[in-house]
Amino acid sequence: MKVNCTYLIFRTFLFSFLLMISNEFLHAQQNPIGLFEHHQDVGDPKLKGSAVYDEENQTYTLTAAGENMWFDKDQFHFAWTKIKGDFIIRASIQFIGEGTDPHRKIGLIARDNLNTDSRYADACVHGDELTSLQYRTADGNETEQVELSVYHPTEIEFQRKGNTFIFSAARFGENYKSVSREMELNDEVYAGLFICSHREDVIEKAVFSNVRIVIPAPDDFVPYRDYIGSNLEVMDVETGHRKILHSAPNSLQAPNWTPDNKRLIWAEEGLLKYYELETGKIDVLNTGFAKDNNNDHVLSFDGKMMAISNHMGDDRISTIFTMPATGSDEPKQITDPARGHSFLHSWSPDGKKIIFTGQRDDIWNIWEVDVETKEEKNLTNTPTLDDGSEYSPDGKYIYFNSVRTGTMQIWRMKADGSEQEQVTFDEYNDWFPHFSPDGKWIVYLAFPKEIDPTSHPFYKRVYLRIMPATGGVPKTIAYIYGGQGTINVPSWSPDSKKVSFISNTKYPIK
Repeated sequence: MKVNCTYLIFRTFLFSFLLMISNEFLHAQQNPIGLFEHHQDVGDPKLKGSAVYDEENQTYTLTAAGENMWFDKDQFHFAWTKIKGDFIIRASIQFIGEGTDPHRKIGLIARDNLNTDSRYADACVHGDELTSLQYRTADGNETEQVELSVYHPTEIEFQRKGNTFIFSAARFGENYKSVSREMELNDEVYAGLFICSHREDVIEKAVFSNVRIVIPAPDDFVPYRDYIGSNLEVMDVETGHRKILHSAPNSLQAPNWTPDNKRLIWAEEGLLKYYELETGKIDVLNTGFAKDNNNDHVLSFDGKMMAISNHMGDDRISTIFTMPATGSDEPKQITDPARGHSFLHSWSPDGKKIIFTGQRDDIWNIWEVDVETKEEKNLTNTPTLDDGSEYSPDGKYIYFNSVRTGTMQIWRMKADGSEQEQVTFDEYNDWFPHFSPDGKWIVYLAFPKEIDPTSHPFYKRVYLRIMPATGGVPKTIAYIYGGQGTINVPSWSPDSKKVSFISNTKYPIK
């Protein structure tokens, strides 16, 4: 049988052309929304779902019908993006309205494909008291689940680490509880937000806020050599609502909030940069010759002066300088690098003294230096690490973190170093206590118990916690992938209603 070669060439060309047109058509039909490439119904529910992104508040509102996400098939609305390898997705969640069916579902999910019977794992919150990690081990298999003993959580997180999927959940103010499941999914999955009404003729609605997609640092990264990207965030401490103001593929660390409410100032690759809150403009703060600054930079209580820690000499000894808060060509040197490292932490309220963590005789303790005379005074004297010191706004106390009991905990002492006493007593490693300007609250960073308590490493799952300055039970107000550089320095807003901090992820996300 003879075949016309011209016909074969034409047919091949036509097929390629139609395939190209089809791909472009499909791409044009994509509905990108916020962090996600697309949103759509899965499983052809009877009533069409939707997704809307509020750019100002950085929230997602999803609606959907759908019979169920169970047995051997699923119907739901899905805002997704493709992710390869390990990830962490987190969100604050809220159903809108009382709902029709107690088994309506919202959560975070990862699927091999967009077919109704796809293999998947998810972090699922039901309308009733059920919270569970649901999964389907093969296409067309029936769904199984691992229940989590958290009822009506508002904070959820879904993590992939290899073939382990971890669901963590809490009500706002509490710490996570977690369950996990080992199972295989494709290296690249469709991952994102979902909602299902559990009734084919009913539309349900939910709002997802504080949505973050985190691509974590690789296990073999080398601290202080290898870095991933950063988000400059602000958060309402009462509600926990967060907004990202600026993102970058490199390391941003330790934001200050200026007392005039005009700027956020952070450390970036040896320089100090600022973000103007009114305009969003970003620029470099002039620090003159000091271009190897670490993340210890602190504004005086009146906002007129800035103290910085700059590395000096071949040994890169951290040395404290002061300058006007508007910048300077010639910062004034305060500590002597010949005495050892000096890592800045706080001005006194009257602006006459600075306290810092000093390496003196190979021991790390808290020291005070007179800004005018440069005379130093030792405030703590223990063989273990004391760090993260800060004056209370009334100048009566200094709060700090110390590992003298075996884990890093928050302590306080009188301003002269007397009457040292422990403040926190939990299982975590607590660092960097920061007073609100009105003196009523202390916010601090809680690292996981598994770390070396003398370290404050990069790129961990950490909590931002708050407690009354007069004492009381701390509560968790932010669930962050970060650590070193997240909130090393004071970062409260002048009205004591918000804080700024850095969270981390590898960029680009894909």
